[in-house]
Order: sequence, then structure tokens, then C-alpha cells
Amino acid sequence: MQRVELGNDVSLSRILYGMWRLTDDDTAPEHIRDKIEACLDQGITTMDQADIYGGYMAEEALGAALTPELRKRIEIVTKCDIVAPAGRHAKARVKHYDTSRAHIEASVEQSLKLMGIDEIDLLLIHRPDPFMDHHETGAVLDELVTSGKVRAVGVSNFRRHDWTLLQSAMKTKLVANQIEMSLAEIAPFTNGDLAFIQEFGAAPMAWSPLGGGELMTGKGGHTKLRTRLSEYSQREGCDMAAVAVAWLMAHPAGILPVMGTNNIKRIKTLAKAADVSLSREDWFDLYTCALGREVA
Repeated sequence: MQRVELGNDVSLSRILYGMWRLTDDDTAPEHIRDKIEACLDQGITTMDQADIYGGYMAEEALGAALTPELRKRIEIVTKCDIVAPAGRHAKARVKHYDTSRAHIEASVEQSLKLMGIDEIDLLLIHRPDPFMDHHETGAVLDELVTSGKVRAVGVSNFRRHDWTLLQSAMKTKLVANQIEMSLAEIAPFTNGDLAFIQEFGAAPMAWSPLGGGELMTGKGGHTKLRTRLSEYSQREGCDMAAVAVAWLMAHPAGILPVMGTNNIKRIKTLAKAADVSLSREDWFDLYTCALGREVA
């Protein structure tokens, strides 16, 4: 499995295992370890978490499954700043974002405690905060890296203006932006969202790389696209999901798909996308199907 270097001795596997649905399944430590081992067998070493996942319970579920030896074999990405009326924030009157120093510090400490780890490999600000004091947010992120509690920092769902504002108040370089990208969500390829990540030399991560499953189930339509995916899957000897993920990975930006599934059998096939070869014309063939017309 290819690896992506983020700097500060932090590297991630090209495909990440997303744990946003971890608590929707059996949370027995042995079962979670089986999922992680299935990932590791393919070279998928990076686990993607967030404080809010599982109603603020997914980090704790992961922590219960981790052993010191297993922790050494993986990288952990987690996120903070969403406050929803659930779990430890059940008393919140309204769902909101909090990028204050106090909240970020408290969230990181809680993440470290729940997962039973000494450092977070990559911390992301989960959503852009319209009430953000970028000087305060930038300073605390810098200090978390300096302290060793966090090895690298990035963001999620940020537009260019959100990114540049926060980065302007930081000494530490933002190294990643996790945004929604897939054949069901192609806007980032032309609206500047992917371009600015490339411009700043950061790692673009793609959440919901299968369009929330609609590319596979057909619930969102995409009839022509699904037909073409099926044709490529037969050509490549893999399933349609592998082709859809390979389409993202073929882009020169070096997109890192975040794959989320609780099905062990499916987990064991995630790396097949890395073996699919798509030419420029193949890429545009699928893009055209997703666009619904030929390019101008």
C-alpha cells in the first residue's frame, strides 16, 4: 500500500479506514480488532475517527480495542469542534461549532483519554466555524503540536478562504483537508475545492467516496454511471466500489479515500482499488457519466 508523507514524521496509508459507523455494529474489542487486523493485512494502517462519531462513543470503542502493540502499528486521525446535543454534550441547547481554545484543548484531552493514547497523529478541525477567532484557534493548534499531544494538524470541509484565514494565524503548516468527493459528488473537481488543496501542497482526503453508498445501491439514480462502473469492474476483475475508489485515486492530486464499512468481508477487499488501472480517457469516461453530458 502506497504511503503519503505529511511532514513531521507523519505518514498515512493511501486508503484510510473510516470509523464513523463503528458503534453501529458489534463493539466488542475483539470484533473491532478483527476489523483493524483486516485493514493491516492490506497495508491500510490509518484509522479515521472524530469525537462526535457514534454520538461521542466511537473513540472510546476504539480505545477499548487497542493494545500497546496494535497502537504502534496504526495512525489515528481524529476531529473536533462539532457540538451536538448528544453524549457528553447532551445539555447543548443547539448544535454548533466550537473552535475556542478551551473546547479544542478539552476535546483533545478527552480523545487521548478515551482512546488510551499519548498522541494523536493527525487532528482535524471538523467543520469551518463562522464564529472562529483564527488567532485563538491557530495558537492552540500550534501549541498542541509543540506539546507533542498532536503530531500534525489539518482541517475538514474547509473552503479556500477558511483555510487561508486559519493558516495566517499559525506557525504550523496545515497538512490535510478532508472533503466530500466521489463520482456522486464531483463539484470539488471544478469549483476550486480540490485545486486549492493541491496549491498548498496538502493531502486531500475524500469522505463518502462511494456517495454514501448510492453509487452501489442505485438509490441516487446514476444508471448510466453504474452501467459503466460495472463494465470497468468486469474488465479489471473487481467490484464496482473498487473502480469508483480507483477513479479518485487516479487523480494527480493524490486523493486519500476514507472507506467506512462494518462488513469484515468488505473490509478485506478495500485495497483492491489500488490495483485498478484507469487511463485519462477512462477517468473522463466515468466523469462524463457522472456529469450527465460530455465536457464542453
